[in-house]
Amino acid sequence: MNKPIPFIDLAAQQQRIGKRLNDAIARVLAHGSYILGPEVAELEKQLAAFCGAKYCVTCASGTDAILLPLMAQGIGPGDAVFVPSFTFAATAEVVALLGATPVFVDIDPDSFNVDPASLAKAIPAAKAQNLKLRTVMPVDLFGLPADYDAIASIAADHGMTVVADAAQSFGAVYHGRKSGTIGLATGTSFFPAKPLGCYGDGGATFTDDKTLADTMASLRFHGKGEDKYDNVRIGINGRLDTLQAAILIEKLAIFADELDARQRVADRYTSALHNMVATPVVPAHARSAWAQYTVKLNGRDRSKIANALKAKGIPTAVYYPRPLHQQTAYKKFPCVPGGLPVSEKLADDVISLPMHPYLDAATQDMIIEQFSAALTSA
Repeated sequence: MNKPIPFIDLAAQQQRIGKRLNDAIARVLAHGSYILGPEVAELEKQLAAFCGAKYCVTCASGTDAILLPLMAQGIGPGDAVFVPSFTFAATAEVVALLGATPVFVDIDPDSFNVDPASLAKAIPAAKAQNLKLRTVMPVDLFGLPADYDAIASIAADHGMTVVADAAQSFGAVYHGRKSGTIGLATGTSFFPAKPLGCYGDGGATFTDDKTLADTMASLRFHGKGEDKYDNVRIGINGRLDTLQAAILIEKLAIFADELDARQRVADRYTSALHNMVATPVVPAHARSAWAQYTVKLNGRDRSKIANALKAKGIPTAVYYPRPLHQQTAYKKFPCVPGGLPVSEKLADDVISLPMHPYLDAATQDMIIEQFSAALTSA
């Protein structure tokens, strides 16, 4: 091909709904309510209706979306929050920012999500360090929901809540429940590269608990009470911009169709590649949002494969090259006894291929062809 293939093609989406986006932005510019304007409340209503949650609280980022439910629970020093290490830093970051302790657990080698057995093993170790067991925060990595029934059972046995980090999985389904309706709260991200993304940072937290929702709405606005000069708690500046809300309303209108398109792309990849690499495993009870299409190379030379594809104009990505427990900022925090061998192995073995709803068959065939050739020579 003459020009590089985009890893995520936002331009194609803009061509589809460009006029609607421009009109939505123009409406915000006309009314001038740039902070918590009417589009914010409308978006919250539509997002909650889409996933079936009772309440939606939008916020400034996916990081805020998982920070707010922890803050609302009063989590802080001496508290343990169990998180995977094979994820982006934000998952553990919000725990540490509150002075609580992220306890790293390992992942399942097929789903890349929290391994319930590792979680169960980590709990006695956290108790031994005199940490109070508060919350489990699974991550729906690459768009696939975690094993929530098993995780919730373990959490309930120890008096813990479950807060889902669904930054990558809004639109996914688990046993008939959409992402946003599982656990005490679910946080998602609208970072531009996410399945439902805005044109900046943005996020939302879903819950069926009205008290929690009201508290999070206060916390995102500096802890305000009756008005912005009545601060009843310590909060943050975590509001979603009205412009981003207006953009997201238009993107949400085509989101279900885009999820179907992502599934078709994933099915095509899996059909072509399953005999060459370890392709993603999606249980019968789940549907992925396919934020990424990530395969395991089974020990092949990842750099050589990535460079071969780059030479053909095909981008790849590695999520994540180093688990959090091996990173400087997080080395001091406790891990499950016995370490995290699966996280460490997968960090060296995974690679992600271009994935978006506008990946046409011809382009995908070229990716598959060149990837297959790179695998053969690696």
